[in-house]
Amino acid sequence: MENKVQSKTGLLIDPYFSATKIKWMLDNVEGARARAEAGELAFGTIDTFLLWRLTGGESHKTDATNASRTLLFNIHDQQWDQELLDIFSVPESLLPQVEDCAADFGYTTEDILGERINIAGMAGDQQAALIGQACFKPGMIKSTYGTGCFMVLNTGNEALQSNHKLLTTVGYRLNGETSYALEGSIFVAGAAVQWLRDGLELISHAKETEAMAEEMGAEHSVYLVPAFTGLGAPFWDPNARGAIFGLTRDTNIKAIVTAGLQSVAYQTKDLVRAMEKDGAGKPTTLRVDGGMVANNWVVQFLSDLLNVEVQRPAVIETTALGVAYLAGLQTGIYESLDQISELWHCERHVSPAMDDHVRERLYSGWCDAVERVKSTK
Repeated sequence: MENKVQSKTGLLIDPYFSATKIKWMLDNVEGARARAEAGELAFGTIDTFLLWRLTGGESHKTDATNASRTLLFNIHDQQWDQELLDIFSVPESLLPQVEDCAADFGYTTEDILGERINIAGMAGDQQAALIGQACFKPGMIKSTYGTGCFMVLNTGNEALQSNHKLLTTVGYRLNGETSYALEGSIFVAGAAVQWLRDGLELISHAKETEAMAEEMGAEHSVYLVPAFTGLGAPFWDPNARGAIFGLTRDTNIKAIVTAGLQSVAYQTKDLVRAMEKDGAGKPTTLRVDGGMVANNWVVQFLSDLLNVEVQRPAVIETTALGVAYLAGLQTGIYESLDQISELWHCERHVSPAMDDHVRERLYSGWCDAVERVKSTK
């Protein structure tokens, strides 16, 4: 069954996605299944819920990117899949209408903003960031660093199925044409810095980490594997747990903090290697965004470890920017993706400055640390 689900949806069977949770609610909440089959209940991911509330219950819709994360949407046929609905025992009447990412989704009720406002753009978090980064050509890749990290590679009109536990997803759908993407998800990125601040109280503010890492440097013995909620792609090991390795009598706060920052780059390299094994090719440039990339040391270490140029845009909150672009396309403010691409500006680009043997040694140490925390060896 798992192979069938993956071939249709590009996803792995995991409670991270919607279908298993819908099934559980219908089976365990008294009266839920009967009401669903009678057409009295409606399901949606968060975008659908917000749209429903904003329109006063007039619009029960989603877009292709959000639909593609439910385990119920066939990303090749671009429709809800009856076989998947049967597998998870979900009635189709429960599901929203699927639109392009730029479409007429409805109007807000007048009491919310004082007048009825057209809702014209919708996309999933990382797909919106892909658009905000203007990664419109196959082979272009972006990575967002917030609480977690999400790397998305545009694969054009080819839905490249991963053999290394990456996700095949809809990158965006415009004018009925679908662009696909390959995605790797890391559960803990900026959350590791939050833990250093709030859990261990080694720092009082995230901005302190840049100076500490600059003073410490990349070459030390400490590795922090932040598997606080398991390991995401490409391992998908929910039972792995975090650990710190390489402690000596000389280990100090700066080393542990730096190891926390480095863990983000190491996990990113795990994703890049998986994409390369899936035939995506080695990237030459990586566009980054999210709050964590305000840290210049992190951006440089990413470039060093991946051995690619890293570009940080002038606007790093690209998710909001991307969905604004979609609304602009639908309402005629922008005429094409080419016009949007011209609006993208690089605020900072860095090139690798690390010797190959150092890069290989550091990453080898990380791989050894990850093997030690896996629940299955």
